[in-house]
Amino acid sequence: MKKIILFTVMLFTMSSCDQATMQKILDAAGSVTSELSTEEIAKGLKEALGQGVEKGVTYLSKTDGFYKTSYKILLPEEAQNVVSKLQMIPGFSNVEEIILEKINRSAEEAVKKASPIFVNAITSMTINDAMGILLGEKNAATSYLNQKTYNPLVGEFEPVIITALNKYNALDYWEDAVNAYNKIPFVQKMNPRLEQYITEKALSGLFDRVEKEELNIRENINARSTDLLRRVFAKQDGV
Repeated sequence: MKKIILFTVMLFTMSSCDQATMQKILDAAGSVTSELSTEEIAKGLKEALGQGVEKGVTYLSKTDGFYKTSYKILLPEEAQNVVSKLQMIPGFSNVEEIILEKINRSAEEAVKKASPIFVNAITSMTINDAMGILLGEKNAATSYLNQKTYNPLVGEFEPVIITALNKYNALDYWEDAVNAYNKIPFVQKMNPRLEQYITEKALSGLFDRVEKEELNIRENINARSTDLLRRVFAKQDGV
């Protein structure tokens, strides 16, 4: 009751507000005072994750989204022996930078097709999980999505990665490079396949971007782009 009286006083004293501003205040007040069902909370969290995926995909799928950012996929440690030895072999002196560009361009291409895979995974969030996620850690929704869906996502996403790697001729190029390396006397033979490694790195980058978007929605009121998001995360704010 005290909140309602205080709010009424504020409305009468803010004579300089225009109609649009006043309406926003009224909308916000209605959102805060409305009770939320667990179904609405679950729907809001799924919406937040969906928004995070969309923005994450947009960020990473642009040119250089992986290649020239902190998400750049590097070769696994064991592959460093390959590139160091091949620098002395004609045709492979610049093998590391060539393959890095190819695999990162492949990741940028593949991530464009990730949205439907993630959206399907998001639907696995249950109503029972919703409240704990909402009032949990700042990355609780992304962590839940990771824990519940990561392994199935790897299986679904790897064919997308392979298609993109083939588009950029990354697999054949790296296989040729590794085969040339394996012919060097006394070296430990290497497996030329990188698909699973690149899939895991690409997904790791995408989950990280989703987590950043979740944090933004939790901490930045302006990032809550729909009425449902504003109402759900107002509960997290303790309003």
